Amino acid sequence: GQSYEIIVVNNNSTDATVEIVERFSHIIKNLKLINCKVPGKGAAVKIGMLEAKGKIRIFTDADNSTSIDQFNKMIPYFEKGYGAVIGSRDIKGAKLVPPQPWYKRLAGNIGNLIIQALLLPGIWDTQCGFKAFTEEAAKKIFSLIKIKRWGFDVEVLTLAKLFGYKIKEIPVVWVNNPFSRVKFMTYFQVLLEVFKIKWWTMTGKYKI
Repeated sequence: GQSYEIIVVNNNSTDATVEIVERFSHIIKNLKLINCKVPGKGAAVKIGMLEAKGKIRIFTDADNSTSIDQFNKMIPYFEKGYGAVIGSRDIKGAKLVPPQPWYKRLAGNIGNLIIQALLLPGIWDTQCGFKAFTEEAAKKIFSLIKIKRWGFDVEVLTLAKLFGYKIKEIPVVWVNNPFSRVKFMTYFQVLLEVFKIKWWTMTGKYKI
């Protein structure tokens, strides 16, 4: 088997996350808890990815929407020289269980077309919370991200592109969480952040 570490970043949670991780840290080898006081998914993932020590670093949603066994599909692409391999719910071979509500699919599709037009042509799902990077790519990319909320996925992939890393999008099995905290307004927040990222790329904000 391969060596591994598991990093759980607690981002101001009000549930039993800390207690559960501390309890299992005595059972699961290389399980580590980090408390991130800065609110936002982007801030939490940035801390975790920069703290990680692996040659390949992956972040995934805590609700296990995409099972970690999907990681096995990614490994061959790193061997082929890809710097980033990302899970996708919107390419051939992907499976959503159960399917998302129509209005979420519509909002997601419209948003993706805008993202492709402005920043990431050819990437069909920027928001799936299952992305892996080489050690080098992770260090370079996550040290520069500025977006602290949901739009950070777009920023991460934009930086990967600016650094010249090859990005591979692979189909995954994704389980739709009915208790997801992602609100409809989140889609608009992401788009606002997308325009911000576009502006930053045009004005040389990123020191590549």
